[in-house]
Amino acid sequence: MANKKVSIGGQALIEGIMMKSPEQYSIAVRKPDGTIDVQIFDNNKVKFQKIPVLRGIMNFFDSLLTGYKSLMHSAEIAMEGELEEDAFDKWVKAHFGEKSSEIITMIAGVLGGMLALVLFMVLPTTIAGLLDKIIPLGGFKNVVEGVSKLAIFVLYLWLVSKMEDIRRTFSYHGAEHKTIACYESGQPLTVENVKKHSRFHPRCGTSMMFIILIVSIIVFSFVPWKGTLSRAFMKVLFLPVVVGISYEILRYTGRHTNACTKLLAAPGLWFQRLTTNEPDDDMIEVAIASVNALLPETIIEKEEKSDD
Repeated sequence: MANKKVSIGGQALIEGIMMKSPEQYSIAVRKPDGTIDVQIFDNNKVKFQKIPVLRGIMNFFDSLLTGYKSLMHSAEIAMEGELEEDAFDKWVKAHFGEKSSEIITMIAGVLGGMLALVLFMVLPTTIAGLLDKIIPLGGFKNVVEGVSKLAIFVLYLWLVSKMEDIRRTFSYHGAEHKTIACYESGQPLTVENVKKHSRFHPRCGTSMMFIILIVSIIVFSFVPWKGTLSRAFMKVLFLPVVVGISYEILRYTGRHTNACTKLLAAPGLWFQRLTTNEPDDDMIEVAIASVNALLPETIIEKEEKSDD
């Protein structure tokens, strides 16, 4: 099995998990009737994979697109027949027909992106700017902005982790990590084997977000202060550069194990205490189904024989 492993990463969804290999990604979702719906999709062909930084930008935005589509797909499967259409949904269906779900998804994505920009771009700059008017900060202005950004990020994770639906999603996040760890260890993918592994994983998206925050603090320290809105606009322009650098750092930490990479990975692993919970057996079953959908039949057959 070790010779035929494929690189697999994942994402927690609504009552499900998306697992992604270099060629395809699978979505496994627990349906209201208790069965598991599994579907496989081809990956988008992402360009510039051999160009450092640029490949990180392309992969990041491709991951956002794939992740959001997967999230919406899981919501449709997991909540089939449970959601009532509101006036807005009916209006969109009446005007856009078959494309109504795509329109709603696009609007939700835009609103979510705007909220993220306000929370992590505009608000920290506003806090630092207002405080500077009360107490002249001088060169510490960037430090205050950076600390504010980190504080908002931690507070946001802590608050959403208290929501019941999000707690379940974070449990699926834990199932995703434990299942990938089991697969990478070479053990057969069974519920009992998966339960033995850690819910923390160094290549987690939480680690990527933390690295982005730290890199952004460093990069944005070189962006001049000419007002809150102008600085926020400049930060948006520099965001792809931040993402590209952060991707290369995460890529390096995922491929090497030394004192430096352990230090870089430590904060992200700590934050996973907020974004992952221990899963139940049903959640692990969903994660296993998602991984198995991507594995060559020879590997699955070998695992089944080892269970006999």
